[in-house]
Amino acid sequence: QVLTDVAVLLAGGGEAISDIDVLRHQGQVLGPVASAPTVWRALDEVTDARRRKIQTARARVRRHVWAQLAAAGGVPASRVAGTDLGSTVVLDVDATIVVTHSEKELASPTFKRTFGYHPIGVWCDNTGEFLAAALRTGRAGSNTAVDHIQVLGEAITQIPMPYRRNLLIRCDGAGASHLLDWLTAQGQVRGRMLHYSVGFTIGEKVRAAITELPAGLWSPALKADGEVRDGGEVAEVTGLLDLTSWPPGMRVILRRERPHPGAQLSLFEAHDGWRYQAFATNTTSGTLQFLEARHRAHARVEDQIRHAKDSGLGRFASRELAIKQTWHALTMIAADLVAWFKANAPIRGLN
Repeated sequence: QVLTDVAVLLAGGGEAISDIDVLRHQGQVLGPVASAPTVWRALDEVTDARRRKIQTARARVRRHVWAQLAAAGGVPASRVAGTDLGSTVVLDVDATIVVTHSEKELASPTFKRTFGYHPIGVWCDNTGEFLAAALRTGRAGSNTAVDHIQVLGEAITQIPMPYRRNLLIRCDGAGASHLLDWLTAQGQVRGRMLHYSVGFTIGEKVRAAITELPAGLWSPALKADGEVRDGGEVAEVTGLLDLTSWPPGMRVILRRERPHPGAQLSLFEAHDGWRYQAFATNTTSGTLQFLEARHRAHARVEDQIRHAKDSGLGRFASRELAIKQTWHALTMIAADLVAWFKANAPIRGLN
């Protein structure tokens, strides 16, 4: 019950354990609410084993919520370029910096020359749920494959079984081929179709492929509404790269656009006049424009991260690691509560 109180506190915008007094003043609506000292004791008593039980309980409640959504017309579809992805469940992986202004357990300097933490999480683009996360030290890498694999494994476990059959994993990039090898293996699970769209580093070989690419192979990029985007183009360079050490069926797709004033460019881009991005995917159907727009929609996860930081991820309640980990778990529950309310409000006639 205490953990529930804290999750509701975070969902309502609370930033510290002392904010629990706001809920205590609404006893006529919420009933008895734990005091701040009781919250501190309860958080301190949550062990790793109990946190695993919390994750199991979250998955059980999620099955119930998704069953309600299915009965009311289905789990929301992820939208890309003016259309939707149907029954595909989209999981977005991303890491973010959380700055702290004092010495706390696990805090360390970050690659952005700040001090704090570098947690990584997975959000469901269809529903906005915060499925899984790992609290990491500030010096943890942005593209560490092992961390991506850990949180993605936990996130897939959170998805109700019938909806694990058609998945799309999106992220900016992670650990060369290691993540893609793991994703390929996950896609071979019986009864499951798993697509990925993962950022790909533009190194020397990719730059050489760009110079060899005929100008006529570039096509206009699409905007979020499906209309043509001025100043943006896409092309595929799979056939110009040696991908024998990468998973079979992987494609590499490029996007280029005219840089905005003040943009930081590499020497290659400054000479060429375009700014380039690349991603790898195993999807064989759909136009290049659609696949690129689908990958670019990964940027929506930034909104989810911002909301999570407003609901507990941006501030940790204690110097002690164990309490911070429990606070982190409750932040995910808070994000889910908000997402479920948004999803179920129209069903209940609350819109």
